[in-house]
Amino acid sequence: MGSEIKVKLKIYNEKCKGCKLCVDVCPHNVLEMDGRVNKKGMQYIIIKNPDKCTQCGLCALVCPDCAIELVEEDK
Repeated sequence: MGSEIKVKLKIYNEKCKGCKLCVDVCPHNVLEMDGRVNKKGMQYIIIKNPDKCTQCGLCALVCPDCAIELVEEDK
């Protein structure tokens, strides 16, 4: 068997405009809005329950600003 690639969720706060599409689509309640704002003056989302993330990618798929992606974990 080959080795399995592990990925994690990455949020780019400066790209996020706070539309909350990702929060609504997440089946495991992993994301939430943060009270802080980015340089554009927009509230952004954060990962509140990283252990619940199954790396399904739905959040990244619905994000209109490409502010979320699944990246390979550092070894």
